[in-house]
Amino acid sequence: MLELLEVYATKLGPVKSAFLATTFTWLVTALGASLVFFFKEIKRSVFDTLLGFTGGVMIAASFWSLLAPSIKHSENIFPNYPWIPAAVGFLLGGLFIFALDKFMPHLHINFNKSESEGVATKWHKSTLLLLAITLHNIPEGLAVGILFGAASMGMEGASISAAIALAIGIGIQNFPEGMAVSMPLRRQGVSRRKSFWYGQLSAVVEPVAGVIGAVAVIYMQNILPYALSFAAGAMIFVVVEEVIPETQRDKYTDLAVLGFMAGFTVMMILDVALG
Repeated sequence: MLELLEVYATKLGPVKSAFLATTFTWLVTALGASLVFFFKEIKRSVFDTLLGFTGGVMIAASFWSLLAPSIKHSENIFPNYPWIPAAVGFLLGGLFIFALDKFMPHLHINFNKSESEGVATKWHKSTLLLLAITLHNIPEGLAVGILFGAASMGMEGASISAAIALAIGIGIQNFPEGMAVSMPLRRQGVSRRKSFWYGQLSAVVEPVAGVIGAVAVIYMQNILPYALSFAAGAMIFVVVEEVIPETQRDKYTDLAVLGFMAGFTVMMILDVALG
């Protein structure tokens, strides 16, 4: 099955492959959001475990799928200092999301409206929650697109199968993200249809970011190792600033940690076995 996907992705080219892969991650988000048609809420213990799983997938993907190939490729550019592109790109990625975090109004999942971040606004809580998950999804889409672009350029350490594995991993962790938006909205009295709409809408940005990432590395080959580590830095910032704090606001912190370890393990296995 993987071989067929690799052949198909190779024929399509990196941009179309990135678009289809990130469309898949968006659809998985929609699948998670669709649970709102069957349940009004989800137990907090389950929710925190799934959030922890999301963080584990993102941390593992940041290293195995992005930073490691960046360093490997940089050995040919900076044989004595192969860590330079990885370090520079990583820091820039974190600063990029930091800037968006300070500018874009948003509200983390388990926080009160008074704790909203970004520019002050009177927007509804549901809109702020949607923007928070959207901010979360930008680096994920970029990561998939950049890795497909890097693989198409023959970058050492990057491959089509690794890009597919990354898309699968992000898709898996997007399932609880869809619930993370739709379920709280439903509890607030929003209709099931609107709750689902906002839940799936949070991941629409992923195909856009995926195409941008693939196009960027194709036309600017010299930034390949920087682009990979940039996506890694952006994802790490999201995990530390958003995902982990959201799992530490109740009594299920141990379950969240176990979920984190499970997510890390799943993504590591996917990348090593498939990539």
